[in-house]
Amino acid sequence: MNLKFNLLFSLFIIVGLTSCISKKKFMAMEEGYKKDLDLTNQQLGKCGEDLSKAMNSLSTCEGNLKTSQNSLNYKEEQISSLKDQLNDVKKQRDQQVTQVGDLAVLSQSASDNIKETLSQLEKKDKYIQLLQSAKSKADSINLALAVNLKGVLKDGIEDKDVEIKVDKTVVFINLSDKMLYSSGSSNLTPKANEVLGKIAKIVESRPEFEVMVEGYTDNVPMKNSCVEDNWDLSVKRATSVVRVLQNNYNIDPNRLIAAGRGEYNTLAGNDTAEGRSINRRTRIIILPKLNQFYDLLNPKLAAKQ
Repeated sequence: MNLKFNLLFSLFIIVGLTSCISKKKFMAMEEGYKKDLDLTNQQLGKCGEDLSKAMNSLSTCEGNLKTSQNSLNYKEEQISSLKDQLNDVKKQRDQQVTQVGDLAVLSQSASDNIKETLSQLEKKDKYIQLLQSAKSKADSINLALAVNLKGVLKDGIEDKDVEIKVDKTVVFINLSDKMLYSSGSSNLTPKANEVLGKIAKIVESRPEFEVMVEGYTDNVPMKNSCVEDNWDLSVKRATSVVRVLQNNYNIDPNRLIAAGRGEYNTLAGNDTAEGRSINRRTRIIILPKLNQFYDLLNPKLAAKQ
């Protein structure tokens, strides 16, 4: 019995001592955990600040990326627009060459002249000089013609309403629609008759030239009891000018050509009032007759040009 009691007492003392030691260790561990927790919270706070900075930086980068994308889209639109304008200019050039006389299709006589020229290659230097002389003469005639036109048209006409240019083998005059026609119609104004009368004097003095009148419109749809569409309006405007040159100023109708270009072959964009105003025009082209080009291919006739 005493042995059992002693054993129980000893066990109680051991358990008590063990309990005291565990509580101290627990408090020490708890203090360590608190320090670790504080350190972790500090690190967590710093990570939160870093995350916030990173989010702000990401937002800034996204804004810069969007701006760059908008700038890229704008540049691509500009490039596309310039390509379209270049294609329009090329089409206009090709169409004008066709209208001047379809020079790509030579007559049998012109083909014979070319063969004769090729058979006389030993005289090529002389022939080239003759052609250069003919070209210089043509350039001089065109320049004189342009100067004469500017001289007779300068009085009473605003610069923005008339444009005279020399383009290779032709002289052309661009006239604004507001100066020539009543709004939306092919009826000529009194001012138009005055201007066409001055042009007719120059044309009459050059019987070796033909006159092509081209009508142009903007892209605003046009349809009424007299006009079907912009094609129709451009043709009617060209024929109105041709009739005045023939009937009022006795220009030989065999020298006159009327053509309508509709809303195409634009000089400016149709998205603004100013651009549409530029596109609404009539072009009068003064050009050599087709046989004069063929004559330049004949060595026997080149010296006479």
